[in-house]
Amino acid sequence: MIDAVQRNELPVQHDRFGFREFLDTSTERGYLYDVPLSEGIVGARIRRGKREFVNFASISFMGFQEDPLILDHFCRAATTYGIVTGGSRATQGVGEPHAMLEACLSRITAREYTITFASGLLANIGFLNAMTTQFSFDEACSIDNQDAVIVMDRNCHWSLWKGASHLKFGRTLLVFRHNDPDHLETVLSRVRSSKKVVVFESIYSSDGGIAPIGALLDVCERHHALSYVDDANGFMIYGRPERPYYTHYQELRRATFLMVSLSKAVGLEGGAISGPREYVQGFEALSGTSLFTAAIQPPTAATAAYLLDRLDQEPSLMNRYLARAANFRRRLLDKGFRLYDTESFIQSVFIGPDQTAEDVRRFLAAEGFAVPVFRYPAVRHGQAVIRLILNSRHTDDDIDRFIDTLLIARQRYEF
Repeated sequence: MIDAVQRNELPVQHDRFGFREFLDTSTERGYLYDVPLSEGIVGARIRRGKREFVNFASISFMGFQEDPLILDHFCRAATTYGIVTGGSRATQGVGEPHAMLEACLSRITAREYTITFASGLLANIGFLNAMTTQFSFDEACSIDNQDAVIVMDRNCHWSLWKGASHLKFGRTLLVFRHNDPDHLETVLSRVRSSKKVVVFESIYSSDGGIAPIGALLDVCERHHALSYVDDANGFMIYGRPERPYYTHYQELRRATFLMVSLSKAVGLEGGAISGPREYVQGFEALSGTSLFTAAIQPPTAATAAYLLDRLDQEPSLMNRYLARAANFRRRLLDKGFRLYDTESFIQSVFIGPDQTAEDVRRFLAAEGFAVPVFRYPAVRHGQAVIRLILNSRHTDDDIDRFIDTLLIARQRYEF
């Protein structure tokens, strides 16, 4: 018994919650594996021990975290504002960098009001809690939206499903088929509550697929439903006339609420919700994920505001990246790899069987490439993919070597 405790392990007979069996079987079947220690800056390359990998896994794809000017801005912001908020907004007030960031986001999203959260996940969970909660300060000051109905795309992110987990499935939580406006119409036609909110994503992270935003919002408007669009994977990437999906992204202005993540184009942690002032101001008290936890660290908020302004004023930065990502996609298609139809910056190469995808991941790692595998439950059984995100700092040689290595993997593992 003492030896087991010293090894920080539990005797088998004491594994009452099943964690040991879960970890053992998950590892054996390839669902889980030892998470490697990353050293130094995580960017276009990643160092693990004595080895360096070309990194196609990072969602901070613009490489700002490796830019000396950005690092200097972050350090100066840390000197000016400190490195902690000191508590929640309710106890400490709103910091100056957070106010600047929220004003910037309101301007860019063309919304009345914005509230920031420590992550996009907390924004999503907080929104669904706030829109469906019962809360009372006293008998004269209360709110009750337990009768609200949430109608969600079945492929929505885990954070949205988690945020809705307290709802009654089939009554206050309904689902429509992925990217299917006709099925959304059918579902909404059965909802009798006047309080209904439709939730979907602009771009889905596993395959890079884009939603029919305008058609879905048309249905919402016909049924007088509020709309909440998770734009984590498209914010500041699309929406300009010279870029793909400009028409789709113009439609986003009609959405009632817009959730954005700062971890993709901006390359920092944090999330935000923008929308009508009377709703979004209430989220500070009602979301739970603002009142009961701290916000983004001050230097992160200040640097995010700086980067948003830079991306907004220098569109060539994203234009160049998207052109390289499109060329990367064309080269993969020319080599016969099967990709999803949507031509977004997320390149999901279809593998198929879960074990084959895991074998491919290990082979690529052995050859010096870090790639993530998306398998069940992220996608359906037997529909595994490797998700590739080109980094702006990848060299042409990085791309050439990767494609050549992926061709060898395809021949070896027959996908």
